[in-house]
Amino acid sequence: MRFRGLTALVTGGGTGIGAAVARRLASEGANVAVMGRRREPLQALADETGCFVVQADAADSDAVRAALQEIHGKFGKVDILIANAGGHGVGPTISMTDETWSLATRLNLDTAFVCARESLPDLIAQKGAVVVVASIAGLFAGPAAAGYVTMKHACIGFGKSLARDYGRKGVRTNIVCPGWVATAMGSVSPSARTNTPRSKQVSAYPRAARSCPERPRSRPRRAERNLLPGQHDWTSSGRRTALCALRVHWQVKTGTSVRKFGLV
Repeated sequence: MRFRGLTALVTGGGTGIGAAVARRLASEGANVAVMGRRREPLQALADETGCFVVQADAADSDAVRAALQEIHGKFGKVDILIANAGGHGVGPTISMTDETWSLATRLNLDTAFVCARESLPDLIAQKGAVVVVASIAGLFAGPAAAGYVTMKHACIGFGKSLARDYGRKGVRTNIVCPGWVATAMGSVSPSARTNTPRSKQVSAYPRAARSCPERPRSRPRRAERNLLPGQHDWTSSGRRTALCALRVHWQVKTGTSVRKFGLV
């Protein structure tokens, strides 16, 4: 029960990575609030785990402020923010509409920015932690996903900025860059952007992931857990990358130096 007494806000918490993180935090004693636009998956998770549902658009400042007031009334101040909400932005630049680009910005970047900004007073007071869930697409450009790739790169920069500005005030910020994870979104987008049949991707996964300790498709929650309060207090502005079949590293920035710790 390592998180007993701590309050965590998980955005995009109804499905996929967010739901898996919420389950793990709840199982280890945290007071978990899950935020999302659709009540049905949030309520299903709440029925399963006892999480507190706050239905809100994570990119809407007024809605997030109201959600935080609900959380304060239920649990008190927020100790942990998992900025996980995200979405699509697929398509190559030449055919991407303004609307698609704006949606990619709102779903992937604005959600992290708004929730972090509104949660910072709590996080500073509690000396809490932020985990920004970016993507391997924030490190390497996948095909035909200009909006998503750009915004996930921006999420990494935003996380570094948070660490720089608020680490000195006791707020620890880290960025997680998952590879392919078997979620509703992750199960559709790879095949949609390539000519590889989904059946071949699924069958290839065990071979590609066998040397990766995170096994992101089966364990989407472990990296986030290890970056939260009471885990690795020296780690801030770290970037953890779960990339199948490639070496995984911690990158821990201290001042101007970078230390790398190989995990495999």
